[in-house]
Amino acid sequence: MNHTFHRPIRILIAKVGLDGHDRGAKVIASSLRDAGMEVIYTGLRQTPQMVVNAALQEDVDAIGVSILSGAHMTVFPKIMKLMQEKGMDDVLLTGGGIIPEEDKKILNELGVGELFPPGTQTNAIVEYIIKWVKENRDF
Repeated sequence: MNHTFHRPIRILIAKVGLDGHDRGAKVIASSLRDAGMEVIYTGLRQTPQMVVNAALQEDVDAIGVSILSGAHMTVFPKIMKLMQEKGMDDVLLTGGGIIPEEDKKILNELGVGELFPPGTQTNAIVEYIIKWVKENRDF
């Protein structure tokens, strides 16, 4: 993967809510690191406010939320709203988990990026983030 940025892409990976399964998030974080990105992993049981505040403090290019609890229709809109309130309209909000297609469409219309199901090849996620950052961030 040969992307020419003057600094590494910075991405925050978060687990929101009471979902205690973080193996997938850790695998993704590792893959993103292997691709040359700086990864900030917040760990389990984050609130939308904690995620957005950490993303602001870390000056990230993207936020990746892993959610398997079924609360995606609450979590993603809350994070999106907080990001908009803080002027983070050039930061990608993406993620993954078990999210029905019709919910993905609604979330995409709200401004949430691609949402990846379990089992997605990690290189597809890496390529998506790199492409989005190249097109939407000031690099």
